[in-house]
Amino acid sequence: MVDFAYLEGFAAGDRRVVREVLALFREQARAWRPRLEAGDPEWRDLAHTIKGAGRGVGAFALGDACARAEEAGEGELPGVCAALTEAVAAIDAYLARP
Repeated sequence: MVDFAYLEGFAAGDRRVVREVLALFREQARAWRPRLEAGDPEWRDLAHTIKGAGRGVGAFALGDACARAEEAGEGELPGVCAALTEAVAAIDAYLARP
C-alpha cells in the first residue's frame, strides 16, 4: 500500500512532480529486486536505502518491512521483497490513471 496523498501533499499537488518521483522509484525498484533476491552482501545498506525511498513516496509498509530487516536480519528479506512488489503494483496502478 502506498499513501499517495502523502506524496501529493509533499509535492504541493503537482501531479507532474508526483508522477516523476514515482516513475523514478519504480525504475530503482527494478534494480533493487535482483539484489535483494540474490543475497547481496550489502543487503543491509540496500534495505536502508529502500526504507528511505519507500517512506519518501508514501510506501510506509515497505519502509517498515525494511526497518524490520535491518533489526532482525537477512531472514526478513522475503518480507521486503513482498512489500516492494505491493508498492510497485500500487504505483503502476496510480501511474496508469489518466
